[in-house]
Amino acid sequence: MSERIVILGAGESGTGAAILAKAKGYDVFVSDQSAIKDQYKAELNSCTIAFEERAHSEEKIVNASLIIKSPGIPDNAEIIKKVKSNGIPVVDELEFAFRFLKGKVIAITGTNGKTTTTLLTYHLLKSAGFSVALAGNVGESLARKVAQGHHDWYVIEISSFQLDGTNTFKPHIGILLNITPDHLDRYEYKMKNYINTKFRLIQNMKADDYFIYYADDAVTGDEVGKRIIAPLPLPVSLKLTSNAPAHFDGETMSFSLDGASFKISQVDTTLKGPHNLINTMSAVTAVHLAGASVEQIRKGLKTFKNAPHRLESVAIINGVEFVNDSKATNVDSVMYGLGSYNGPLIWIAGGVDKGNDYTLIEEEVKKKVRVLICLGKDNDKLKKGFGSLVNELYETQSVKELVQLALRVSKPGDVVLLSPACASFDLFKNYEDRGNQFRAEVLELKNEVEKAMV
Repeated sequence: MSERIVILGAGESGTGAAILAKAKGYDVFVSDQSAIKDQYKAELNSCTIAFEERAHSEEKIVNASLIIKSPGIPDNAEIIKKVKSNGIPVVDELEFAFRFLKGKVIAITGTNGKTTTTLLTYHLLKSAGFSVALAGNVGESLARKVAQGHHDWYVIEISSFQLDGTNTFKPHIGILLNITPDHLDRYEYKMKNYINTKFRLIQNMKADDYFIYYADDAVTGDEVGKRIIAPLPLPVSLKLTSNAPAHFDGETMSFSLDGASFKISQVDTTLKGPHNLINTMSAVTAVHLAGASVEQIRKGLKTFKNAPHRLESVAIINGVEFVNDSKATNVDSVMYGLGSYNGPLIWIAGGVDKGNDYTLIEEEVKKKVRVLICLGKDNDKLKKGFGSLVNELYETQSVKELVQLALRVSKPGDVVLLSPACASFDLFKNYEDRGNQFRAEVLELKNEVEKAMV
């Protein structure tokens, strides 16, 4: 009789785990407390995998020899407490997939910047001709990728929730970009718990592995100094006086890796801003360690296209650039966005406040922002924080009105930056919906302006 595996959650992670488990000969059952999307139901049916939705039937779950849970299900969920009380081991899909993976892993985590760094790392390896798969918190699940076939390298974006469920997972190259307060409700509102989860990235790494980290990040740098680090530590730094193997010397990114020294200018990449210097240096370091040549890396950097909603240049209208940074849902991300431009800026912010400390960006706003447009239902905190720092302040709940207003109050050379610092759920489905609506209205406005000029 086949060993029984129960998978809790039937999104991309759970469905991928189910497909892999079925391929490996397990008796698989999938349970989701919510409705399962049609695309995943179709996949489960095509693989003859039993499932239930809108319920967790305890009698169908507690007879498992292993539970694979969705990263979104917290450890204090009743069903998790129940299976653990029955002595059933619980792991994440990432941990399960790793048991069957034969290639090497580059794993990227951090509070901010991990998607860009993951996509860039994958792109550089892919463009250099490597056998490489992209997986994890971006794109498809690792389990799905492993089920589909073998790759020499797997580039994986990993959230803290995914790291929580790992025991044996071990990357050959681990990247930790930064640690700032986020998702603390999952960690008993204790920053130390969140930090410890992030450092699970390197818990199984050995002396012949590599640990790339942003040394200037206050939390990460401090923690590295306190901990025993088994893999070779490779700090990345923006400090001009740094002797880190990857650092920015004020003009270029300077690398000294495995006996090779080389420099890369940011203007020879497609990414803007100091935060993307960190992301680029981290990715380049990882890819060079994986075996890509400097020439292959330079070529790949020129052709990279970032994911949407991350400092995405949408259009230039009458000399004014419109930038979609809708993914910037916290103050740290906005700091990166503001730091990517010299100004003057028309800054669009607002939404559902996440307990933001706006004093962190007061100086940047004072120096660069001429106009603030608040997009949200409750803008009192933004108005109180920045009303006296900008020349003009407006409010709207309409994206169409927003872009028309932004063009009207801007001057040639200005940048209109949607970098909200807030969640989007007051007016939108999610940050993607917010960014998509902004992009669509900007392009529509551009079309109207160009028609009027004919």
